[in-house]
Amino acid sequence: MDNNYIAAVLFFAPAGIANAAPVVINRIPIVNSWKTPLDFGASWRGKRITGDNKTWRGLVGGALVAGLSALLIGWLVPETIVNDMVFVTGLLLGAGALVGDGVESIIKRQLGIAPGQKWFPWDQIDYIIGGLLFVLMVADLPLWAIITIIIAYFPLHLLFAYIGYLLGLKSTPI
Repeated sequence: MDNNYIAAVLFFAPAGIANAAPVVINRIPIVNSWKTPLDFGASWRGKRITGDNKTWRGLVGGALVAGLSALLIGWLVPETIVNDMVFVTGLLLGAGALVGDGVESIIKRQLGIAPGQKWFPWDQIDYIIGGLLFVLMVADLPLWAIITIIIAYFPLHLLFAYIGYLLGLKSTPI
């Protein structure tokens, strides 16, 4: 496999890490008491906007974890660096991934899909779309890299969701 494809997959890893981070961050004592929902409990058209499962703790914590993971990945694999703003790039990947997940949650609530209920394939691609849209503000990714990221991260999401289920971190396997 061409090293450029591997670099593209590694470049996007902070978004995938951010997508998984809220489940882990929720288990950290003291931090887990910060439960403020992204929508602050507000409703739209008689339905919660995002619901209680999408929190500021998850968004902020996931974005910070993504920024730190970008620094680590950039240090370990320098060819993944596409600009000199590695931490900011990681923050944008993470924030974008989690905002993408939040937007998908808004759509699910409006369609009457219950929190936690699966919505395949949107549950698997929301964070990819969000992460890509946010990072394109600072990184000029070629089309081949974007396609590589989408093709790689869709099945990776399924794999890591299943691992999270086996570890007892998630209640459903997908």
